[in-house]
Amino acid sequence: MIYDNSKVRRQDRLLSEQRAKDIIETMEYGFLAMIDKEGLPYCIPLNYAYDGKNSFYVHCAKEGRKIDALKTNPLCTFTIVGNTKPLPDKFTTEYESVILQCNANINLSDEEKYLGHDVFIQKYCPNFLEQGRVYAQKSFHRMEIIRFDILQISGKAKKVIPLNP
Repeated sequence: MIYDNSKVRRQDRLLSEQRAKDIIETMEYGFLAMIDKEGLPYCIPLNYAYDGKNSFYVHCAKEGRKIDALKTNPLCTFTIVGNTKPLPDKFTTEYESVILQCNANINLSDEEKYLGHDVFIQKYCPNFLEQGRVYAQKSFHRMEIIRFDILQISGKAKKVIPLNP
């Protein structure tokens, strides 16, 4: 996983690598952008679970536009938005965002699918680990788990510094 801000136009707004990783670890959802099998852009919001290393997991139905798109072209972008704060009196917004260039992996072994689902349970249901694992076994036949390997990360933020009166 490479942290590379060299292509960010506003070099004065770079996000630190540590803050980018914090955003990846703590936020609840991101936007998956891909090209569908007809060659059209397709972007959807998804919750995700980061494995703490170089990948994150998404769970979904076994078929649909997203699965078809990723089978056609597994390269994609996942954008996660961190903290935001509109500043109406300044006509701007403070923000943080991280862009992940990824490679999607769909045909995972059952063992890895359970692992990916467990990463989800640990993130979203930490007080219900055993119940979540039982639930995963019952619904396993109707869900797909996708692993996204992170190839590159970039991060950007805008913080407004108050002017002295």
